[in-house]
Amino acid sequence: MTEERANAAPESRGVKSDEVSGSATDHDVESGEVVEEELVEGAPVRRKGIYLLPNALTTASLFSGFYAIVSAAGGVFDNAAIAIFISMVLDGLDGRVARMTNTQSKFGEEYDSLADMVAFGVAPGFVAFFWSLNGLDKLGWAVTFIFVAGAALRLARFNTQIGSVDKKYFVGLPSPAAAACVAGLVWSFHTFEPAAWLTFMTLIVVGGSGVLMVSNVFYHSFKDLDLKGRVPFAAILLVVLILVVVALDPATVLFTGFLVYALSGPVRALFRGKWRRGGRSGR
Repeated sequence: MTEERANAAPESRGVKSDEVSGSATDHDVESGEVVEEELVEGAPVRRKGIYLLPNALTTASLFSGFYAIVSAAGGVFDNAAIAIFISMVLDGLDGRVARMTNTQSKFGEEYDSLADMVAFGVAPGFVAFFWSLNGLDKLGWAVTFIFVAGAALRLARFNTQIGSVDKKYFVGLPSPAAAACVAGLVWSFHTFEPAAWLTFMTLIVVGGSGVLMVSNVFYHSFKDLDLKGRVPFAAILLVVLILVVVALDPATVLFTGFLVYALSGPVRALFRGKWRRGGRSGR
């Protein structure tokens, strides 16, 4: 898909592929080098190469997702779950660093999306499968595939909706939050002996997260929070309290927090639907 888009890009700009190739030769662009167009004072300028800092953070996030898969295959499930949460932190940093340093690029967006697919789609699915679902034969890998496919579809839809939806909300459960639900479950219960209730819970969390990612349920994005403005002094005490609570039992607190967030969308949609029906019946 990426190669098809790259091959189609010159035609979409009204430039033939041989003209692009000749221009690249004129600019001494080596074979395989990344070339992007940027607007400088209203004029398109070709830039060669990529920005190191944000893409290095994206690579670290990708590595953490890959490490989670390797750890799960080796039976070290707590490390696998922690690696997914580390990927979440790194994924949040790369975009912010790119905006702060003005190093956003089309290459970075594409690379970040592919890394997210591994870290928040493939990795959580494999971790859950190796931990509990592999004993269910076809049902186990089918539910795992629902999660992986849901993450892929969620990321693809998100990339096409940029700038077309309200920034205050996400359409569908964000893939990092879905991955956190699965990783939090594994991290919280990885010391438990295999049991039917635990396998059933894993099926619900993995399958449910996969379905919620491709749903039309709205989730609050928290992008409207003003982190740069002044706040009351008590706000920093609240931050300290949250850090203390998380430190007491990180696995349980993170799993509970992200599970509540995952359920907040359907609950909000349910009550919103009831409110609408109630309003209509009262007219």
